[in-house]
Amino acid sequence: MKAFAQHQGLVAPMDRANVDTDMIIPKQFLKSIKRSGFGPNLFDELRYRDEGQPGQDCSQRPLNADFPLNWPRFANASILLARKNFGCGSSREHAPWALEDYGFRVIIAPSYADIFYNNCFKNGLLPVVLTEQQVDMLFEEMNATEGYQLTIDLAAQRVIRPCGDSFEFSIDPFRKDCFVKGLDEIGLTLQSTQAIKNYEKTRAAEQPWVFGAIK
Repeated sequence: MKAFAQHQGLVAPMDRANVDTDMIIPKQFLKSIKRSGFGPNLFDELRYRDEGQPGQDCSQRPLNADFPLNWPRFANASILLARKNFGCGSSREHAPWALEDYGFRVIIAPSYADIFYNNCFKNGLLPVVLTEQQVDMLFEEMNATEGYQLTIDLAAQRVIRPCGDSFEFSIDPFRKDCFVKGLDEIGLTLQSTQAIKNYEKTRAAEQPWVFGAIK
């Protein structure tokens, strides 16, 4: 997982509430568990005018000109500004995979579905919670300003606006530490590699029949 201390990026809108995981990445794309390659199918039913299929060349598909992520002004956006209850619906880890693969590093919304929120932290995608009033203000500023960017300072736990003012957000200290160090669950486990080896050595000496059965 990439370490995260501070991120500045272009903001793109998802100006609707209750965006579910099937809207984020439709069910037909769940066959793969590679954790990569889902970016072209992010918000597939909204981005394209035909029905997407796994392995399809998306560069030749008809785009929905009304969908903001297809607008040139939001190309290469890395911060998604959303509304309440983002990521509701079924508990598919493919949803944060698709968002991260597309290029998003941060989502800002008033609230998230619990499972989606937890899955974001496991996959290097930072879900920031602000109040509805604060999100409204960011939408207003973004809509009025092409090239609108925000800075997410994780150390200070602040969303910094172009004017210099900022909004504070909360985050679990353990999750924050993992993000700053770039550690997912596997990375955390690998930090204890020597302790695991020592345990296995001791256990093998004390109960050799167990390890013999494993062989």
